[in-house]
Amino acid sequence: MAAEIIDGKAVALAVREAVAADVATLERPPGLATLLVGDDPASAIYVANKRKQCEAAGMRDLHQHLPGDIAQDELAAIVEALNADPDVTGILLQLPLPDHLDAAPLIASIHPDKDVDGLTEVSAGRLVLGKPGLRPCTPSGVIELLDAYGVQIEGAEAVVVGRSDLVGKPQAQLLLARNATVTMCHSRTRDLPSVCRRADILVAAAGVPRLIGPDSVKPGATVIDVGMHRTDEGLCGDVDFDAVSEVAGRITPVPGGVGPMTIAMLLRNTVTAAQLAAVTA
Repeated sequence: MAAEIIDGKAVALAVREAVAADVATLERPPGLATLLVGDDPASAIYVANKRKQCEAAGMRDLHQHLPGDIAQDELAAIVEALNADPDVTGILLQLPLPDHLDAAPLIASIHPDKDVDGLTEVSAGRLVLGKPGLRPCTPSGVIELLDAYGVQIEGAEAVVVGRSDLVGKPQAQLLLARNATVTMCHSRTRDLPSVCRRADILVAAAGVPRLIGPDSVKPGATVIDVGMHRTDEGLCGDVDFDAVSEVAGRITPVPGGVGPMTIAMLLRNTVTAAQLAAVTA
């Protein structure tokens, strides 16, 4: 029997509708400042989608399109100005940046209460310590998908394949916070398929096309594919979708699974930032 398909588009729509309802309760709509440096086509499309969904949810679009040759200190000054601006609820620096810019100190300079990508060291520390704060969007979207489909996280054995700072590490922390027993796998994991087969919840975020095959999946497991790759045959993820669908109980497609959740959770983070600011004001 083929696996149930987890519809990320439908869940993302529900999140966006809930965000819009929350925005309507606020005294002042949140303002999301997106910074796009240069003219990378993929980044431009992604930022345009963020801005469109931001406005659709009733938020203020505070976008800045900056020249590709902007100096490091100039961009740092813009970030600092946004940190100090009370009209700015969230700050998003679109990556990648042009080669002459160093992204790490720029991201680190974003105020953690406006860090709607959840990427600063303070945000990471709050996540590890279980303190209130803004969580990385894609891992948060995975948790939202699991909840939407009634997947039992507490007590489940979860395996995360990939240990990136953007997805793998925060994903493991979010699952651990929900009382899953979590194993992290990486390039030096011995006998990866046998470790993955233990998982009730398997999250593939290694960045390797079709790394996870049916021999890596426990029958009936929930498989979440975070990967996105362009191949000669079209888009695919880290999971061999057709083959794994015959073994798994639930599975996310690529596209249409985790992808739509990332922007939806960005909007959720922006509302959360506004709510936290209102409490501390």
